[in-house]
Amino acid sequence: MTKSEQLKQEILNKTKEYYELVHKPVQEKEFVDGESRVNYAGRVFDETEMQYLVDSSLDFWLTYGDYSKKFEKQLAKYLNIRWAFLVNSGSSANLLAFYALTSPLLKEKQVKRGDEVITVAAGFPTTVSPIVQYGAVPVFVDMDLTHANIDTTQLEFALSPKTKAIMIAHGLGNPFNLRVVKDFCDKHNLWLIEDNCDALGSTYEGKPTGTWGDIGTSSFYPPHHMTMGEGGATYTDNPLLKKIMLSMRDWGRDCWCESGVDNTCGKRFAQSFGSLPKGYDHKYVYSHFGFNLKVSDMQAAVGCAQLEKLPSFVEKRKENHKKLYDGLKDIKELQLVETQPNSEPSWFGFMMTLKDSVNFSRNEIVEYLEGNKIQTRNLFAGNMLRHPMFDSMVLDTDYRVIGDLKVTDKIMTDSFWIGLYPGMGDDAINYMIKNIREFVDSK
Repeated sequence: MTKSEQLKQEILNKTKEYYELVHKPVQEKEFVDGESRVNYAGRVFDETEMQYLVDSSLDFWLTYGDYSKKFEKQLAKYLNIRWAFLVNSGSSANLLAFYALTSPLLKEKQVKRGDEVITVAAGFPTTVSPIVQYGAVPVFVDMDLTHANIDTTQLEFALSPKTKAIMIAHGLGNPFNLRVVKDFCDKHNLWLIEDNCDALGSTYEGKPTGTWGDIGTSSFYPPHHMTMGEGGATYTDNPLLKKIMLSMRDWGRDCWCESGVDNTCGKRFAQSFGSLPKGYDHKYVYSHFGFNLKVSDMQAAVGCAQLEKLPSFVEKRKENHKKLYDGLKDIKELQLVETQPNSEPSWFGFMMTLKDSVNFSRNEIVEYLEGNKIQTRNLFAGNMLRHPMFDSMVLDTDYRVIGDLKVTDKIMTDSFWIGLYPGMGDDAINYMIKNIREFVDSK
């Protein structure tokens, strides 16, 4: 072993010691009713994440590197899909996934400005933002409250000659009805982007969510199923979409050489592109209006360690969901989300909706829980059409709405959710159940 290798090993051993001294006691802290805070989500890690992170930092390869390549291969293997690409957030993953559909390389299937994309308003804004930012037209359909997902009976009403794609998320880990949506897309020759940011590890008919459509997306922000701090991914089985996403992720370049590598094709100065001079350096030829959406290798290092734990994270989420469901299912004032038939969700959160007959408001129960140190969340935007960002979208050509979005508004006013992340033990789960039951009983 060289001196540098010996020193690195000493540093990694000290990193483990530091974890044991500083972070492990915090993660294993005893839960005390009324004193311990129940966060809706949080990081779950051990010394491995810290050692991988330090190992990467010592190499000082600050951008996309060996850990990034390893992570992409392992994520693709986990999802049983051909290619996965790291980006710097789940929102960037949605941006890249949608913009890939606007590439001229797709010819007659290219999404152009003014084309329509079917989606929902009850979700996270950055599922819809890329559609608007590009100049396509989002078409909003209502939700199915039973499963907290898209109402697939509205798809035919949303269809028009301008429809090119569907872009929707799996609600809080519960898959939407993929069989109906995929068959609809196949019938009408539409693209399907699955926002899988809240559902990594979920399956539908035994196949991972995110892999049914043309492109899937993930987020690795700390509350999600696994984390690298900031980060996200897109994935696909389509070779052309792979080529487009790599180009758009990496500045829009035509060249596929990795960073620090030149002339992989052997024709760097021997090709012709557009009206550029013959032999123009291929490393600086741009075939798309792209971005720089890559992560650092240090983030990917953390992700590699998290990915090793992902199967256990998924199982713990399922266990915690079952405990919450069994503890709350008999409360007649609350409607709980039911599992989508033919699916096995990797739950992100536990959503409840107040029934119409109750004599208390969503804010009242949420304030009670928050006052007892139980963190709550709305279903993100609720109805994003009612947010200030839509104030400037006043033309009929800006967006379309199918029906009155009655269920979406119900979710906006009467739904909330609590956490079930892997860091929660039975004490925290039971404490949430107790407080919800006490509040409802008091009314």
